[in-house]
Amino acid sequence: MFQGLGAGRRDFVLALRWEKLIALVLIGASVAVATVLFQTVSRNRILTPSIMGFDALYLLIQTLAVAMLGVTGFAMLPGGPKFLIETALMTTLALALFGTLLGRGAGSAEDIARTILTGVVLGILFRAGASLIGRLLDPNAYATVQAVSFANFGRPNAALVGWGAALALPAMGLALWMGPRLDVLGLGRERAVSLGLRYRVVMTGALALTAVLVAVSTALVGPVAFLGLIVAGLTHGLFPAARHRLRLVTAALIACLLLVLGQWLFERFLGRQAVLSVVIEFAGGILFLALLLKGRIR
Repeated sequence: MFQGLGAGRRDFVLALRWEKLIALVLIGASVAVATVLFQTVSRNRILTPSIMGFDALYLLIQTLAVAMLGVTGFAMLPGGPKFLIETALMTTLALALFGTLLGRGAGSAEDIARTILTGVVLGILFRAGASLIGRLLDPNAYATVQAVSFANFGRPNAALVGWGAALALPAMGLALWMGPRLDVLGLGRERAVSLGLRYRVVMTGALALTAVLVAVSTALVGPVAFLGLIVAGLTHGLFPAARHRLRLVTAALIACLLLVLGQWLFERFLGRQAVLSVVIEFAGGILFLALLLKGRIR
């Protein structure tokens, strides 16, 4: 925060750094909590919202908005209300697409394979749709779409930090409040129902929170495919049998430390010669392949 501060414009520099720090913390916590929630609903350690196409759905919505409104109309939309509308639309579509798919989940190998296949196909469909629409746009509109298509931890969207926090913080609080119910949900549909859990209600609530948190993180920094997988894997390794409240808090702390320390390292020691998002995606891709090769699908 205070490294390299001179006598001039200290307040201005500190304000920018505070905004960036808060954005990185909010992004890390949102991705971590969303991943833990989604893995609990799917009862699968290898699935993440990004792998299942949540961020691709958000980008498709953004691309459609640019195509229908144009660059000028899209830019004139108030950032906060536009973000709220996009989040509400994404939550509705995510529940419609994934709610039925995961609601029947009994944890069988066939169901898990079907879930993975359907999620990957939906993700490809959303990305292909966004790409097709992007090719029909003029260069200025296409550049606007491309600006939100790649993760950039060095320049998070500070204008949406307040709106994102207004959605993400209550969502995280609800996730912590649902901790005991998530513990029961993780036992599987039959056991959860036999213990008196309202399975459909809890599952729908967890999916809605996941969609909101993914929308917040994607709006602030862009799509991040494997950050959640890395954080959830580290959390499971540290606390394999922990309850969800501890896992949610631990995952959020690990993600925040990873992003803040990683971005500080790349800026202060590597002179921005590398990009943190590329390293995270590379490490997460290796972890994803390792989990597949080891057969840890369940």
